[in-house]
Amino acid sequence: MLQSAMSKLRAYVDRPRDPRTGNRTAAALATLLTVFGHLYLGFEQPWADVFVALGTGYACALGFEWVDAYANGRPAGFVGGGWRKVVDFLVSPHMTSITISFLIYPNSHLAVLAFAVASALGSKFLFRVRGPNGRYIHFFNPSNFGITATLTLFPWVGVIGYHYLENTHGVVDAIIPIAILLLGTRLNLLFTKRLPLIGTWTVAFLVQGLIRSVLVHTPVMTTVSTMTGVVFVLFSFYMITDPMTSPSSLRGQVTFASALAAVYGALMLEHVIFTLFYAVFVVTGLRGLVLFVDSMRAPAAAPQPVPATAPVRS
Repeated sequence: MLQSAMSKLRAYVDRPRDPRTGNRTAAALATLLTVFGHLYLGFEQPWADVFVALGTGYACALGFEWVDAYANGRPAGFVGGGWRKVVDFLVSPHMTSITISFLIYPNSHLAVLAFAVASALGSKFLFRVRGPNGRYIHFFNPSNFGITATLTLFPWVGVIGYHYLENTHGVVDAIIPIAILLLGTRLNLLFTKRLPLIGTWTVAFLVQGLIRSVLVHTPVMTTVSTMTGVVFVLFSFYMITDPMTSPSSLRGQVTFASALAAVYGALMLEHVIFTLFYAVFVVTGLRGLVLFVDSMRAPAAAPQPVPATAPVRS
């Protein structure tokens, strides 16, 4: 009976799914967290941040795609399928924009928030390499790139890591991160197939914490305390698992997660703040360099058409 149940579970997990459904799910979760956060959790950004981020994201996504399509002599990704295709095209920029709106705090400087969103979506078109199928793919995680660029150029911008549980008490403090974790587990199990990456990242993060504890004579609970925050859960289940900017093979996921933890530990030893974001920037940049070298060695392949079910990630 147990074997039969496991077989059914495996068949359910391995069943082919439309990647657009995963995009819609992730965007819906980000939107729900944003609304719930502003109404109940105590998000300190004004509602204006949400609307400025979304307006900038929609405009940039449509504009950048139109320019790129015109320059390369191809139809834009949002034309030829009615309003449904436009909506599906905007799902990923929606997720990127709304996530940035609650991850950074630019105070009343809405133009800086617009810059973060625009640079996030623009990185998809500026930093690309030729993939094995002949199509160009971006290698920086867009949300992380926009946040990193903003934190670097505007050092007075901050990241609020506590406001996810600022207005909660008691058992709710545990329910919220557990709910985010479980929903993220389902998303990565059924759609992105990045659970090995998450597992390796978690173990590697503990290892780098132990190493730093020995090197700098700091209590272990201090070096791994980041893992207890909601930001770490969001980061682990929704950012580093982006299927467009992380490896799909088991070996690649293990290597990617291990490198991410190693870079995080090295940056912490150098007292670099906002370390999670900078670690992802460094590792995805190095992965892009590797992909570029591989593309130069491999013979050019004829570009393959994008399947109708392929997601447009931003």
